[in-house]
Amino acid sequence: MKLSVRQLREKAMEIRISVINSLAAAGSGHLGGSLGLADVFTSLYFKELNHKPENPEWENRDRLVLSIGHVAPIFYTTLAHCGYFSVEELSTLRKLGSRLQGHPATDHHTPGLETSAGSLGQGLSIATGMALAAKHNGANHRIFSIHGDGELQEGAIWEAAMAAGNYQLDNMVAIVDRNGVQIDGPTEQVMGVEPLVDKWRAFNWKVHECNGNDIIDILRCFDVVKEATNQPQVIIAHTKMGAGVVEIENDYTWHGKPPRPENVDNFIAQVKQNYHENS
Repeated sequence: MKLSVRQLREKAMEIRISVINSLAAAGSGHLGGSLGLADVFTSLYFKELNHKPENPEWENRDRLVLSIGHVAPIFYTTLAHCGYFSVEELSTLRKLGSRLQGHPATDHHTPGLETSAGSLGQGLSIATGMALAAKHNGANHRIFSIHGDGELQEGAIWEAAMAAGNYQLDNMVAIVDRNGVQIDGPTEQVMGVEPLVDKWRAFNWKVHECNGNDIIDILRCFDVVKEATNQPQVIIAHTKMGAGVVEIENDYTWHGKPPRPENVDNFIAQVKQNYHENS
């Protein structure tokens, strides 16, 4: 399923609305980062990734590792809109017995998940192992991983980055959600991660930057990374936490809370207005 830019923008709007509704129904969860990554996930699953929702275990599929597991709502919602399972199932988010728990877990047998997630800093090591295995097996699929900028404060990230650079894993692409905030406040006040571009380059990664809330710019980066040779690639996607709902954008207090029932209609109206203003 490959959509046009206009269709991708419309799909990102629909996905944001589903995220808001599912989190409101759950009464808990992470809204800010999920909304901020809606354009990245839409571009990945409806344009970039080689995958088959009707056959989640297809051997030649591209793999995606969600290292920041707390933004599971955007992951689940995108999978549902792709057809991995019904959109109606999103209303079971975080409910007892649901396949859609607060952090992705493969033991719930949710179609489309490659790994469990929750403990930050682990995903890049997993992705590196997958990329090494693919190289060893002569496979031509790619490995994508998604990380938070606050997550880059974890030392395990840089051990994996060093390994991926050392083994010249040009079949892997890391995406950093660079929204500049984490649960306790701005990243540069909590534990600064700059100079971020220089750090990745020092580990022998090819670095790209884009506006992570501009689908055209995201797709431009995806086109560039296809040209990789002998280096892993990282896309630093500059996003707004809460993107689409103007009143909560860049507000770190929305890192880990859902919309209240009385917020839902207003938030959805803002998402729709933002879509129409930027289409």
